[in-house]
Amino acid sequence: MMRHDPLRFPEEAIRRVYAYVAYRIGSGPDAEDVTSETIERALRYRKTYDHRRGPPAAWLIGIATRVIADHQRGRGNEVAVDDALLDRAGDHDEGARVDARVDVQAAMLRLDERSRDLLALRFGADLKARQIAEVLEMKTNAVEVALHRALGRLQEILEAPPGDEVEARTSAPESTPSAP
Repeated sequence: MMRHDPLRFPEEAIRRVYAYVAYRIGSGPDAEDVTSETIERALRYRKTYDHRRGPPAAWLIGIATRVIADHQRGRGNEVAVDDALLDRAGDHDEGARVDARVDVQAAMLRLDERSRDLLALRFGADLKARQIAEVLEMKTNAVEVALHRALGRLQEILEAPPGDEVEARTSAPESTPSAP
């Protein structure tokens, strides 16, 4: 076994990849297929892993992100919701949690793709900001700010009165049209 083998602890790798994938596309057969494909690619390309570029989890999540993109081509975006996001709401009644899950899923669909990815990495893959920064090749501070904004945006959407359309904003700065 390689000294810096990214699959040294396969059970943990599979658990983390599946959690991330299930958060992104929902649990079930599709998540299992994507997880399997991710682990298969990781096995095939494990010699390309460079421990100096980041931890194994970041490398695996990068592969999973590409497999998800391949999987979702031609499909609509689907968003799964992790209990960690629901716990932020503080409601522990099971019926209310089901309703909250539906509300959060709908709100997540109204976020831009970058925000959805950040929240999936944070709550689905259970990565810390530093690890997300490694996966996305960003600075840790930028990830922390982007996560804060994504959570704020999600909360804004969730707190909007029913029927009140809160416009979807992207993470990129808005440009103002120039005068003719």
